[in-house]
Amino acid sequence: MLRRLRAIVSIDAAFFATVDPATLLFTSALAEDPLGTATPMFLDNEFGQDDVNKFASLAEGSDQVGSLDHATIGERALSRRYREVMSPMHLGDELRAALVIKGRCWGVLCLHREQSPHGFSEREIRLIRRIAPHIAEGLRRAVVLESGQRTIPGRSGAGIVVLDESLSLVSMNPAAEFWLDEIANGTELQDALPIALYAAAARLASTDQSAIDVSSDVRLRTGRGEWLTLRASHLYGRSGRQTAVVLEPATSDEMSSLVLDAHGLTPAQERVAGLVLRGHSTKEIVSRLQISANTVQEHLGAVFEKFGVRSRRELVALLLGRRH
Repeated sequence: MLRRLRAIVSIDAAFFATVDPATLLFTSALAEDPLGTATPMFLDNEFGQDDVNKFASLAEGSDQVGSLDHATIGERALSRRYREVMSPMHLGDELRAALVIKGRCWGVLCLHREQSPHGFSEREIRLIRRIAPHIAEGLRRAVVLESGQRTIPGRSGAGIVVLDESLSLVSMNPAAEFWLDEIANGTELQDALPIALYAAAARLASTDQSAIDVSSDVRLRTGRGEWLTLRASHLYGRSGRQTAVVLEPATSDEMSSLVLDAHGLTPAQERVAGLVLRGHSTKEIVSRLQISANTVQEHLGAVFEKFGVRSRRELVALLLGRRH
């Protein structure tokens, strides 16, 4: 996609990442020079600092594309990301896009120009705005095609990675080494750790240690097809503030949630389907969601059509059996 995009838009450096639509945390990324060396600073800015055109804000806003020059009205130095990260690398304007389709974000795109008074034009911004949903649709379809769980020979149990307050590696267990090797197959790494792990830890580090509702879980696919969940949590002890990240195979519930997202269900359809997968009857769904039985059946009919099944039993077998 980047190769084709360069034929119609001048780009000096690019960052392209897939994200978990539930948390918007990166699952894999490509960072071209000189951006790769600044990954920790970009993550710190993205999850721990106020700034313009944050990916989460773009994903949730009415316009999923924005340039630095537009957001700062030409005063780039108003952006902390520009002052502390981009300017030292001699980068100027920045064009960001959240890749959203059917209300779900599946990736993010960040295009850079070298330092110059002239940034991205209105025509180029409109072009990226037109292209972004199609890229998002491609990423969504890739998840649908690859959502079947595979068993990896020699697979291990839960991996544990411990990071210090600066997110530098402290220790890991053998299972973590196994899973990190699996993730590294086709995934861009920073200091031998995947960007998904850093993203989960960086979001957690930017929150109060007493917070219990922080969304720092990431679902991602390894190079050989295994779906994993990464969970970050605070550690307390004499060693000071540390972060533990647990890597383990994704559960059926976690994969089902991802597949429901990937099939473009509406929020109402997803709520009904989620309760069906948990074994709730129509009567229980009516009580929980405060909707009529007819509405439940309408939503279920739409879900069946999208998955190509004819009954609840087939839907449960398809999703919980991971035969997508």
